[in-house]
Amino acid sequence: MHPRILLAPGLSMCIASFLLACPAMAANHVVQVGGTTGGGDYGEEGEPIMAYIPAQLSIAAGDTVTFVSAGGMPHNVHADDGSFRCANGCDGDGSGGNGNPSAQPWSATVAFDTPGTYGYRCDVHFGLGMVGSISVTGSETSNPGIGGFISGNWYNPALSGIGFQIEATTAVDSASGLPVMLVIWFAYAPDGNTQSWVYAQGTYDPLQSSVTLPAIVTAGARFPPNFTPGDVEATPWGTLSFTFTDCSNGTASWNSGVPGYGSGTMPITRLTQIAGTVCPTPVQ
Repeated sequence: MHPRILLAPGLSMCIASFLLACPAMAANHVVQVGGTTGGGDYGEEGEPIMAYIPAQLSIAAGDTVTFVSAGGMPHNVHADDGSFRCANGCDGDGSGGNGNPSAQPWSATVAFDTPGTYGYRCDVHFGLGMVGSISVTGSETSNPGIGGFISGNWYNPALSGIGFQIEATTAVDSASGLPVMLVIWFAYAPDGNTQSWVYAQGTYDPLQSSVTLPAIVTAGARFPPNFTPGDVEATPWGTLSFTFTDCSNGTASWNSGVPGYGSGTMPITRLTQIAGTVCPTPVQ
């Protein structure tokens, strides 16, 4: 049984004829198609990225994957086995669109019901390494959970120059008995005049693959030797949320009440792994 192309690209809902193949707990995963670099220390701003982000993804049977292109370069998503070919719509999905490579912004959602590995490529740029794969495990596969193996540096290659340092620590919150996670988002202030480090700390459930943490931003102090702890001003910022689809891929979301930061979501992938930690093997 091949992957299913949903009739409404970007809409992760099951129609009546597919109810048996779409469990209530099915998840949608986002894969970024191409994009451009953000400049800074990681290359010239606006340089095209010929890659899918993340390029490898592990999901459960019944989950959906939404491929999203911001436009600018002609890209598409073409399964190696021919089961789907998508861009401004998908071949044969009844929407009137097709999978021809397109430089316009587009998104398309494909459902994966059958375990297996599905390779795909961009018809224009596969020679430049623009390929990806999706590993589909049985629907009973457990989620990766959260533990020390999640710790490390994470980023979005299309937004290189900013990123997250994530630590699933051994500290335990005395009130809840749950372990504590620390996150620092190395980013920049909305006005572009300075760096902005968003610091988040809170508890996480090791049996869950998602966590939401309260966050603050700090200001007011100066560089040593003129640093005085009492000068630090901590301002409540909002929340940072993370969902990990496997040990090396996930999604970061934010919701801030501080003017200029707003809210949003982006896929993230691992940049570094902490020595001595081991990613868990999915259990079927």
